[in-house]
Amino acid sequence: MKALVIIAALAGAVATPSAFAQSAGTGSASQAAQPAAATQVASNDTAAPGGWVPPYGQPVAQKTRAQVYQELIQSEQSGQLAYLNSTLYSH
Repeated sequence: MKALVIIAALAGAVATPSAFAQSAGTGSASQAAQPAAATQVASNDTAAPGGWVPPYGQPVAQKTRAQVYQELIQSEQSGQLAYLNSTLYSH
């Protein structure tokens, strides 16, 4: 019984790193399996190591406070904010 538990734990430990193989990019097996275009896009991104990169390969530009405030004003003027408040947030 203990041997079965040890084998299951060992199998789980071996399978776990493969779930993160795509984001790690350090193993030669994961790089060999990727197409050349995907490897080229991954090397050209400007995200920090370990940072999140969207699936299409281009980093998302952050918005300034002024841009977010302007979007808020536009949504209030267009009625979108009132609609969302009445439908989504009407608990």
